[in-house]
Amino acid sequence: MTERHLLAISGTPGTGKTQLCDALASHGWEGLRLADLAAEHGCLGDLDSDDGAAPVDIHRLEEAWTPPSEGRWLVDGHLAHFLEVDAIVLLRCSPALLRERLQARGYDETKINANAEWELTAGHWSELLEFEVATPVLELNTTHRDTDALVADVMVWLNDGLPHAPLAEQAASAIDWLKESFS
Repeated sequence: MTERHLLAISGTPGTGKTQLCDALASHGWEGLRLADLAAEHGCLGDLDSDDGAAPVDIHRLEEAWTPPSEGRWLVDGHLAHFLEVDAIVLLRCSPALLRERLQARGYDETKINANAEWELTAGHWSELLEFEVATPVLELNTTHRDTDALVADVMVWLNDGLPHAPLAEQAASAIDWLKESFS
């Protein structure tokens, strides 16, 4: 049996998750979409008429899904960090640029505001801390970085054995958009 590597590619919608997954595919990684996994395992709710999204019961999915046992896999989704994975790549983007990206996708103002606020307040880090996730995390700022540079960062991190500080230390030194907005 060959070794398994399973990475969650997580982050607020619009941070570049799918773009990074597509680029990593050229380095031999197979991709899984969280929404597809949720639909396949009966963990996708009905479309919400307010925001146009179908909610994922991530905790039920985490119980129902059996991760691949071998190969190099990516799970693309803003809730992917809740799944049993070997490591998490958390993509971050300045809220101002995130707003532009989400407007270009045709998101309504309420959904744009909710996602920009989530990014501004480091919502993913709050979840990682709340659920005491012990998985190695690599935080990457996608604001002014091209995809090739992000792929290089991920590959170096993987080749170096996923170096990481304890979760609380990482969260304390995470990108702080609030601080930057007052600087």
